[in-house]
Amino acid sequence: MSQIKAVLFDMDGVLIDARDWHYEALNMALAPFGYVINRESHLLSFDGLSTRQKLVKLSQAYGLPEQLHDFINELKQKFTQELIASRCNPTFQHRYVLARLKREGYHLALCSNSIRASIDVMCEKAGLAEFLEFTLSNEDVSKAKPDPEIYTKAIQRLGLNPEECLIVEDNENGITSAKASHAHVLEVSCPDDVTYQLIIKTIKAIT
Repeated sequence: MSQIKAVLFDMDGVLIDARDWHYEALNMALAPFGYVINRESHLLSFDGLSTRQKLVKLSQAYGLPEQLHDFINELKQKFTQELIASRCNPTFQHRYVLARLKREGYHLALCSNSIRASIDVMCEKAGLAEFLEFTLSNEDVSKAKPDPEIYTKAIQRLGLNPEECLIVEDNENGITSAKASHAHVLEVSCPDDVTYQLIIKTIKAIT
């Protein structure tokens, strides 16, 4: 039987309800060029991907000129930071989850497909940073999710084996990444699902 020593969290849609912020910010950046992603398409095809991965898909599917990628990415990140500043606040539920798990001796880390700047600001504004040993962004790996590199790198950094880790993920790309790392995976549908009781129940079922 495995003994779980670490819990690794995705950020958007797991610890912070930020999926709509990324959706809105990207559409704000695309609007001047006549492009828009409807909500259903975003959830089905784009959710959990990095902004640059989304832009590649837009070029492949809808002909977005590749020479616009850098500029649109910069615009998107600017709009994301503005939305974070106005909407991101601490929640008791998620601070409690991390605080209690940390107190009980679990290693805690965050692995997100967001850029470093977004992760740092969100974790600070949501009051999560103090509980995490480290965070990894899409800028810390050569291949973003759904590739498992980000989780494999986090597990190695903790000096653990995959079977000693539980990953909490919410979307298809993140779940694919987590499973490919060979760690245990807890699938949730939204931040409200992420409770101390559910995580401990999952750990007990594993061990």
